[in-house]
Formats: sequence, structure tokens, C-alpha cells
Amino acid sequence: MDQVPFFLLILITLNLVSTPIIASSFDHRYSVGDNVPLFANIVGPLNNPSETYQYYDLPFCHPDQVIPKKETLGEVLNGDRLTNTLYNLNFRKDKANRLLCDKKLKLDEITKFKTAINADYYFQMYYDDLPLWGFIGRMEDNSWAGDGSGPTYYLFKHVQFDALYNGDQVIEIRAFSDPNHAVDITDKTEIDVTFSYSINWNSTTSEYKNRMNKYSKASLLPTQRQIHWFSFVNSVVILMLLMGLLTLLFMRHLKNDIKKYSSGDEEQDKEVGWKYVHGDVFRCPSRMALFCGILGTGTQLMTMICLLFMLAFFGVLYPYSRGTISTSLMVFFILTAPVAGYGASSFYSQFFETGWEKCVLLAGVLYTGPLFITMFLLNTISISIGATTALPFGTIVVIILAYTFIAIPLLAFGGIMGHRFRSKFQAPSATKISPREIPLLSWSRKTPGQMLISGLLPFSAIVLELHNFYATVWSYKILTLPSILFMTFVLLVILTSLLSVGLTYIQLAVEDHQWWWRSIWRGGSVAIFMFGYCIYYYSRSNMSGFMQSTFFFCYNFLFCYAFFLMLATISFRSSWIFVQHIYNAVKSE
Repeated sequence: MDQVPFFLLILITLNLVSTPIIASSFDHRYSVGDNVPLFANIVGPLNNPSETYQYYDLPFCHPDQVIPKKETLGEVLNGDRLTNTLYNLNFRKDKANRLLCDKKLKLDEITKFKTAINADYYFQMYYDDLPLWGFIGRMEDNSWAGDGSGPTYYLFKHVQFDALYNGDQVIEIRAFSDPNHAVDITDKTEIDVTFSYSINWNSTTSEYKNRMNKYSKASLLPTQRQIHWFSFVNSVVILMLLMGLLTLLFMRHLKNDIKKYSSGDEEQDKEVGWKYVHGDVFRCPSRMALFCGILGTGTQLMTMICLLFMLAFFGVLYPYSRGTISTSLMVFFILTAPVAGYGASSFYSQFFETGWEKCVLLAGVLYTGPLFITMFLLNTISISIGATTALPFGTIVVIILAYTFIAIPLLAFGGIMGHRFRSKFQAPSATKISPREIPLLSWSRKTPGQMLISGLLPFSAIVLELHNFYATVWSYKILTLPSILFMTFVLLVILTSLLSVGLTYIQLAVEDHQWWWRSIWRGGSVAIFMFGYCIYYYSRSNMSGFMQSTFFFCYNFLFCYAFFLMLATISFRSSWIFVQHIYNAVKSE
């Protein structure tokens, strides 16, 4: 492929991928009576947020020609499938009991509605890019009557819209399924239903630029503020206690150890345990290419998370932003590929002249491999049941092209740069040919014991905010804010670093020099507790069904696996800096 088509392909793919990231600054302005289109999006069970279907999969009133709205890549990834409707909601024009359509429902259509009502289906629409929701019907349980009759199904046939405006702009809109306009479809084999709607307009002083703030109001309620502050104070208390403990450890013991080692007094010298492994502590571990691949991928994911927080602080990411978050994740994952290549290659090349290509390759597949396999599985399930989460063939092609022609070259470029600008590592002391024998250790100083300590403490500091995050993602509740998430994330990083340093020192003090891989497991153990909590959260929720269960656990596996790689990288880097510091300090003495 020559250069011109190659770069054209890159530019086209980037345009397709990155379009939804930029928040539109255009303020939708209308004159009185202008037709503002209402788009139908999805329907699905209220308790299963991943199980969504196209709006007209249920026999609603539909236009003669159903025209799908052109969607961005992020909207497709998010499962949005917007189409036109028969609703005619003119700007600032009140309407009462307007006919939508007269429809004769047959037995199979009634069955579909009854199944949907039994599963507590909701519908979602968009009006001037504002989301609105409503219910399809309601079910009454008659088991208390004792007459053997089953439940009664009522289909809502009227939708009431309440809209707010400020000048010539739409500020807010809500939809209510009026229970006073419901038809009993329990024992019907055929029924004529007249569907209708009304809309009321009222003025408001709220500004257009703040109209999305209402979707985050739950986080600002007094109860939620107290929970957030309690979670934050709990994390800070744990952090301060840990910092005090480590400060005492370092100031009293470590300083004395360095003095004893530099004094040359053999009797005192024997008391310093970590000095005996100076010839093994910088020995490269087994599976070094895999080790460096983890560091590269963890650094990439850490960079991506920081970029997402930046977008959130600039107001680009907000609840119900119609695919912006999905697109941002994909774009940043592709554009940060050189970070993975550079991080893996630069560290590996400090110790070896050749073989860096393997660690770059591993950095490229450690997360991408499970990600693609998981998405293929979920897409297959979505296609089999006709859910909107199924990706169209064109979208899959765009993703493959973007990763093949952008991410892979960037990954290779980062690897080449990391190898070319490598620096040779100079250990403070020469590494021995044969590793020193490790003495018998108590359970608390072995890998499982240290994973328990280093995982449980940070997890206990973030568990309340983690619950709010899960509730936001899986329960339609906006219970967390970017600023709160960011502070919690920073505290998690600090706690992971401090625990890794402290436990590394304890490990070296008992003459155990195999700290490299153990630091990886120590940091990543937080993610194991996080996944354990997601199992607990699912057991306490109302989610059910094969599809929802598969989506929930697969997405949470990817989420926790990403944190495993990130925190493992942070843990090792912190211990690496600490180990270099103490042995350089001994050498300088």
C-alpha cells in the first residue's frame, strides 16, 4: 500500500471514530410551532439494562416508512437505534388528546405486549437530544383474591409529555404513561386500541447550557452527599494511618538498617536482613517478556483513564451523552497504543538487547485479546436474541480497520522508540550467578497473605464509591460524579503504592528477594476483591436472565481486569523506585 491511500485510510477512520467525542456547541433554537422530531430508541426490561430491543419490535403505532436515524459509531456501540415516530410535538404548542393511531391488536401482538408488561418493560425516546422514558403498561396481581384468577395486564394507550422551554430552546421534557388511559388486554384475542398523546409546555429560567445537570442531581442530594463524604473521609483515614505506619517503619527501622550496613560492624551487620539479598534483588524474574507486557498495558490503561477524567472535567462526558463515553473509550484505547509499546519495550531493553518485540506483542494482546473474545461472545448472544447491543457488520469493519491501521502501527512505533531510546540499567550491586535460598516464611509473608492485606485495605477504602458506580452503570441511578470518582481513584493509587512499598520492605527484610512478580499480584489483588463485590452486587440486584447475567459478568470482568493491570503496574513501579532508593542509599554510604 503506498503512502497516500494509507494516510487517507487513517484520516477517514479517525474521522469515523472520533466524531462524537467533540461536544456540539450548537444551541438548538426554534420558533413557535416548529416541528421538533421525537425519535424512538429502545425498549427493554427495567431491571436488565443490557437487554434492549428496537422500539418497533413491539407493535406500537409506526409510520408507513420507518427511517432509522443516522448514528455515530459511539451511539451504535452504546446500543442506540433511533427511528422516526408519529408523534408531532411542535415547539411551545400545547396539545391535548391528539390521535396517534387506531390499531387492531391481534393475538400475537397482544402476547408480545403481555410479555413486555410482565417483564416491566420501559421505552426510551429522544427529543432535541434529551432522553425521556416511560412504561408500556402495568400488571395487577390478583392472587390475593383467592379465586384462582391470574394477573391482569393493562396496556397504556396515552402518553403525556411535559416540556420546559427558555426562550427559543428546549430545556427539559418528561413522559408519563397515564394509568387512567389503560386498556385491559388480559383475556383478549383481538382488540381495537386508540393510541393518543398530549403535551404541555411551560417556561423555565434554567439555561440551555445547564439542561443536562438534572441527570446528575441524585449525586447532589443530602443523603448522597453524606455517603460520598463518608466514603471519602473513610479513605483518607485509612490513607493517613497507613502513611503513619510506613513513616514509622522507614524513619526508625530503615534508617537504622542503612547505618548498620554502612558501619561495617559484623555483629550489627547480621541484624540487617534485606542487605543479604543485594545480589539477588535486581535479578530479572522469569517470563520477563510477559512481565514487561503487563507494565506496558497497565501504563496504557492508566493513561486512558486520566484522559477520560479530563474529558469529564471539561463537560464532554455526561450521563446519557449518547455514545460519547463508548467512543471515547475506543478512541483513547487506540491512540494510547504507543504508550503500551513504549512502556513494555523501554523497561525490557534496560536489561536485554534482543527480544523486545515479544514483550511489545504481549502488550498489544494482553488486554485486547480478552476484550475482542469477550465482545465476540456478547455480540453473538445479542444477534441470537435480536438485541440492539448487536454490532452491525459495518461497525465491526470500522473497528477492525481502526485497530489494524492505527493501533497496531502506533504500538509498533512506541516499541521501536522505547528500544531506541533505552537506557542501560546499572544495579547498585552486582547480581550473583546463583540465587540465594529463600528461608521458610509464615503465611502472612507469602504471596496469598500479602495479596489479602494489599487488596483488602484499598478495597475497604473505595467500596462505598464502588457501590455508587455500579448503581450508576447498572441501576439507572446517577449516584456518582467525576470529581468524586477522581478523588477516589487518586486515593486508590496512593494506597496501592504505599502498601506495595511497605510489603516489599517486609519481604526483603526476611531475605525473600523474589519481589518482582509478588508486587504485581499485590497491586492486582484489589481488582480481585472488586470482582468479588460485583458478584455480591448482582446477587442483591433484580437483574436476571442469561443475556443480562452474561453481559454483567463479562463487562465487569473486563473492568476489573483493566484495574488489575493498572494497579499491578502502579504497585511494581512504586516498589521499583523504593528498592532502587534504599540500595543506592547503602551504596552511597
